[in-house]
Order: sequence, then structure tokens, then C-alpha cells
Amino acid sequence: MTKQKRSAVTANSSSKARNRSGNPAVRSGEAEPAARPAKSPSVANRQPPKPTPASIVESGVLPPDGASYPQILRGESYMWWRSVLGVVFGLSLFLLVTTVVSQGLVTLFWATTAGDQQYQDYFAKAFAFELPIGMLSVNVGLAALIPIAWGLMAAVHHMRPRWLSSVQPRIRWRYLLACLAIAAVVLNGVMLLSTTVGKELSYQPQKGFWGFLVVIVLTSPIQAAAEEIFFRGYLLQALGSLVARPWFGITVSSLVFALLHGTQNLPLFADRLAFGLLAALLVWRTGGLEAGIAAHVINNVFAYLVAGLTTSIATLKAIKGIGWVDAAFDVGGFALFAVLAYGLSRLMKLRTRVVLS
Repeated sequence: MTKQKRSAVTANSSSKARNRSGNPAVRSGEAEPAARPAKSPSVANRQPPKPTPASIVESGVLPPDGASYPQILRGESYMWWRSVLGVVFGLSLFLLVTTVVSQGLVTLFWATTAGDQQYQDYFAKAFAFELPIGMLSVNVGLAALIPIAWGLMAAVHHMRPRWLSSVQPRIRWRYLLACLAIAAVVLNGVMLLSTTVGKELSYQPQKGFWGFLVVIVLTSPIQAAAEEIFFRGYLLQALGSLVARPWFGITVSSLVFALLHGTQNLPLFADRLAFGLLAALLVWRTGGLEAGIAAHVINNVFAYLVAGLTTSIATLKAIKGIGWVDAAFDVGGFALFAVLAYGLSRLMKLRTRVVLS
């Protein structure tokens, strides 16, 4: 561009600036318009802020940053009535769905494989665990607690179900496997020790044990995990969100867990209440369900295996009461496991609170 053209362009731009200026002196030509400041390179090249890691992975409601496991639901959108509604719905679905599923499966198997038997007799034998189908039906019914808990998290609280697993939020598999090994040694060791106080065990497999074995191995771990996800997971979080301290959710969820086991004497109730309290404390102090799941799985699987190999699974199912000595051994084993599982969580430096940043 020649010097004359550059001057013409400059003069033309200056004339437009005078005409658009709000200063009368500039429009009349008595003063020059103020030069427009150049854009700062840092401003011109500035990129939009990157989203935080939490906003990348999470599309639902987030828990409070720094929250412990029992208070994950106390986020910005927290409303107390959601937790109350979730607890009511959860317990109602627990009673309804588990009953419908288990009775429906027993009825289906009776109609397709044992139609020549009286339904009432078949039904009674199945739910007394004299038939493998009874145990299978109950375990499948209790496994329905997993989708129930996940559905309540999503529908009532608008939160991703994975926040039930841990504060990270996911299952920490290395810790879970290690807790399974600890529980297998500690709980079974205490059980064998308790036999030296009472009657010794004698190897005498029950009739039809192999059918029960398949059901125990395939479904009892899922049933135990489902109970932990519902009671130590959803109920602990929903009840724990109602009070600004974790103790309320820990205590009430453990009490509900013990009461829903049906008819039982005081030592057996205390045994189950103690297990619920210890498992809930582990969930709080380790930040996830892994230790509680491990203890529950090992306890249920080996209790049924030992019963099937020594007396019968129906005998174990029929127990409505135990003595204080047996309860003390059980609680002592759970307590020892809890101490070791908590110590392992410290060694592994597991996260115990929500970290969103």
C-alpha cells in the first residue's frame, strides 16, 4: 500500500471515529479521538477454563467435597424429605420385591418340576431350606436389593449409584480381596475355636448337598453383597444425611438390619446388631463397603457349607436363638476382623472422604 493510500485510510478511519464519538469537541474537529487500546495477547489467546475432574465424570448431583461416607447425600440439593421418602420406599420395596421374587420362583419350579406334589408341602420344604430351590429363591429375592438401592439413588436423590460403593466412587478391588482373605482366616478360625467349647463338629454331609453347594457358591456372595449395599450402603447414607453426625445412620441402619431378620432370642439379636454396628463403623472409617461385604460373604458362605457338611442347612435355617457364649464368639470374631480390616485400610492409605477437586 502506498503512503498516499495509507494516509487516506487513516483519515477515513479518523473521520468515522469523530462522527461516532460521544464527545462534541471530537465531532467538531477540535480534538482527536482517543486511541482504542490494543487487545492484550494474553486476553486474546485466553482459553475457556477447563472443567474440574468431577464435572468431567459426573452428570448427576455431587456429594459435598470432604464428606464422609454416611453423609454423601448432604449435597447442595439436599432436602431432608428425600431421605425419609427413600427410606420408606426402600423398606417397602424390600418387603414386597424380595417376597414376590422368592415366592414366584418357588411357584414356578413347583409348576414345572413337581406338579405331582402338594403345593403347601413343597412351599414349606422349600422355604425351610430342605430343597435347594428354596435357598436359590431367597438369595435371588435378596439380590433384588441391589437394583432397589441403585434405583433409589438415581430416582430420589438424582445421584449416581456408584457413590454407594465408596467415596472414590467405585469398588476398591484390591482392598476387597484382601478383606476376603482376612475374613476367611479370622472368622473361620474363631468358628473352629468355638467348637472346642461346645459340641465338636462331625463330618456328615446331608442328602442332596451338591445341589446346595452350587446354590451357595453362585448366589450366597451376591445375596450378602446385596444386603450390604442396601443396609450399610443406601440406608446408612439416607439415614445418615438426616443428622449432621454419622452416628445416627450407623445406629439406626444397624438396628433395622437386626430387626428384619425375624424371630430371634436376645443373644442372637445382639449378635446381629453387633455385626451391623461393626460393619457400619468400618464403612464410615474406611470410606466404602468393601470390608462389610467381605465379612458378610465369608460368614454366610462358610456357615452354610459347614452346616451342609455336618448337620443340615435346614437345621441352620431353623435356628431362632443361640446362647451368650456363642454370641460372644461371633462378636469377638467380627471385632477382630474389624480391627485388622481397619488397620489394612490405613496401610493402603485408602481415601475416607469425598475429594471432588
